[in-house]
Amino acid sequence: GKKSLRQRAVEELKHYYSGFHLLWTDTKVAARMVWRLLHGQVLTRRERRRLLRTCADLFRLVPFLVFVIVPFMEFLLPVFLKLFPEMLPSTFETESKKEEKQKKKLNAKLELAKFLRETIAEMAKRNKADTG
Repeated sequence: GKKSLRQRAVEELKHYYSGFHLLWTDTKVAARMVWRLLHGQVLTRRERRRLLRTCADLFRLVPFLVFVIVPFMEFLLPVFLKLFPEMLPSTFETESKKEEKQKKKLNAKLELAKFLRETIAEMAKRNKADTG
C-alpha cells in the first residue's frame, strides 16, 4: 500500500541518520589509516580503496550539506541527484541504486569485452590473409 507522508518522512530521516552514522564510522577508520601511513606503514590495496572512497565521500558531503542545512532546499535534492548522480556520498546510497550502478558497470565491461573480441578476430583475419 501507499505510505503516509509521515511514514515517508520518518524513513528518510532514518536513512539520513544511518548514512551519517556510516560516514562517521568510515571517517574514523580512515583517520586510523592516515595515522598508520604517517608512521611509515604500508596500506593494503583494499585499505587504499577504502581510504580514497572515504575521502571522496567527505568532499561530496559539502554540497550535500547545503541541501540539508538550507530550509526547503531538500525538495530540490532529487532534481540535483538526477543531474549529478555521483553527488551523494556512498554511505547514503540505497541498495537499489547500488544494484543499478553494478548493472551499468557490468554492461560496460561486457560491451568492452565484445569490442575486444571483435577486434582480435579482425586482426586474426588480417594476419591470416597476409600470411596466406
